[in-house]
Amino acid sequence: MEREGNPPATIKYTRSFLEQSTVMKTLLKTVGVLGVSLVMSGKRWSTKDGILTPAQSVLGAIQGLRLVDESITTATIVGTSCAILILLFLIQPFGTSKIGSSFAPIVILWLLLNFSFGIYNLVRHDHSVLKALSPAHAGQYLVRNKTHGWRSLGGILLAFTGVEALFADMGAFSRRAIQLSWLCFAYPCLMMAYIGQASYISDHPEAYSNPFFNAVPPGWFYPSLCVAILAAVVASQTMITATFQLLSQIIKLSYFPQIKLVHTSKIFQNQIYIPWVNWLLMIGTIVVTVAYNNTTKLVAIIIWHIPLPVVILGFLTFGALDGVYLSSALTKVPDGAWFTLILAVLLSSIFVLWRFGKENQWQAEASDLIAPSSIILSNAEDGPPPENATAGSLHLTAMFGRTPISAITGYGIFFDKSGIKQTTPTVFVHFLQKFQAAPRVVVFFHIRPLSVPTVPFEERFTVTRPLKPSVNGPRHQFFRITLRHGYTDEVVSADLGSQIYEQLRSFVIREGATCQYQAQKQIKWADQDGHAKQGEVELATPENGLDEITQVGDDAKCGASGVAPLTAQQEWTRRELSSLELAYQDQLVYVVGKEQMRIREVTGCKPRGWCRRIALAAFLWLRSNTGSKIANLNVDVDKLVEIGFVKII
Repeated sequence: MEREGNPPATIKYTRSFLEQSTVMKTLLKTVGVLGVSLVMSGKRWSTKDGILTPAQSVLGAIQGLRLVDESITTATIVGTSCAILILLFLIQPFGTSKIGSSFAPIVILWLLLNFSFGIYNLVRHDHSVLKALSPAHAGQYLVRNKTHGWRSLGGILLAFTGVEALFADMGAFSRRAIQLSWLCFAYPCLMMAYIGQASYISDHPEAYSNPFFNAVPPGWFYPSLCVAILAAVVASQTMITATFQLLSQIIKLSYFPQIKLVHTSKIFQNQIYIPWVNWLLMIGTIVVTVAYNNTTKLVAIIIWHIPLPVVILGFLTFGALDGVYLSSALTKVPDGAWFTLILAVLLSSIFVLWRFGKENQWQAEASDLIAPSSIILSNAEDGPPPENATAGSLHLTAMFGRTPISAITGYGIFFDKSGIKQTTPTVFVHFLQKFQAAPRVVVFFHIRPLSVPTVPFEERFTVTRPLKPSVNGPRHQFFRITLRHGYTDEVVSADLGSQIYEQLRSFVIREGATCQYQAQKQIKWADQDGHAKQGEVELATPENGLDEITQVGDDAKCGASGVAPLTAQQEWTRRELSSLELAYQDQLVYVVGKEQMRIREVTGCKPRGWCRRIALAAFLWLRSNTGSKIANLNVDVDKLVEIGFVKII
């Protein structure tokens, strides 16, 4: 929703500074990807996110068995936890909807148990703990306990972490659903649970080591243990889903290579499953579970129109509060939080490196954004034809040497990565430069994914002409096709060529009918007696089922006497259709680009240049090891042509 009025000058200046400053843009990018990386690995060094969440949650629940039998070994607890985690990751391909539907009753039961236990303990034990809801007691606590109180904030932080997972999961669920479920149900239940545990610990100080299980009412230990284990699995699922969501957004922003994303729902567009990320998370979680085999160790790892003064005040207020928690959490670094930091730095480096490489790649590819009319002209459009050129043929423009373009039989479907209507696909430019030839039917083919489950077949294809067709019977025909599809549609299939042929044929028929209707709706003809006649005509199109041009005027007669002779436009349309059919019968090839990038040489001792070269070398290594577009095309290999070209970055 747009706001009325213009922002103050200070806001305009601040925004302009942030958008134009290279340093600020780099800083914001780095901070952003670092935050995402911390969520995926273990945010704020003392929490239980990313690969740490499943390990900490499941281990914490399974360790409740020791309250029943202290002889249970660590190996048994770790083995049971690993088995549960492996099962959790194995069911991820079923999708968020199915898994969430199964887990929802568990979460509801878990929260209701917490709420009930909290009320029970508050009634039976020290109800004066309700005073702790006053922020004044938090200040008194820090004043009274000084350094010890400050250090304890790292553990208190665990009480409200995981909220960032709610926002990370917004791709799978709506904002309103998350707000309502949290504020109206989850938050009150958890608040009551913590208050009840505090009330119990006030009367039984020794229960602080395992407050949940120690504070359960009599006779409810085993039911609560079972539900706790199931809830731990659900908590793990939350961060797994959040990791999928965050990574998919990072891919869209070109901070990570394109990898296989599986959409698991036809209703919710962003419910996805990423196979190799799922297995990497499983391996990392199992390793962490085995290495840190108890939760004590794991916890150690673990708006432009607002006035600028208000923004600064809010930043300082929340920054001071977060700074206190952050400084406390930093004390955990020597005890194991270094693991999370290293993992987050590694992920951030990959994200920033890929984005840096992509920006240099886009800059190098910008030189290939050429309009079709700037590279190809017909003889009639560019003065005297080149030597050895025939009438009506095409040739390259003066910028590319004015070489005649030879005709190759068949169809050439050139995959267009950019999809910009005013430009020529890079692969076609290099094809012309190498061979000075083009297929008789050239198709610039662009695939455009939409954020919908499916697109009806009749609405998928858009056909246009990037060049004006020759009226004298063209040696070449140029078309641009955009194929729009949903994330559940399979579009690049073995019959793609026949689909494109049918779309081109229908387009030519509609084009001819439209031109004829607009230019010659009133035509003249001679009837069977030789008398001049005039009237309206209805043209033959696939929609009306007619096979010829039929008169519909007042003097019309059915049969031969009512058929108007072919016009020049109709004759041209027939030649176009015949040319399309002959080319399709000859051959059909798919032409894709194979771009090889080389790094610009660095001369002299330039530290910045050498750092750039090293970063781009790492980017190119990642790029070469993240799959091939050829492998993802479900077309006949014998019809596939790859055109290589070099770009200097």
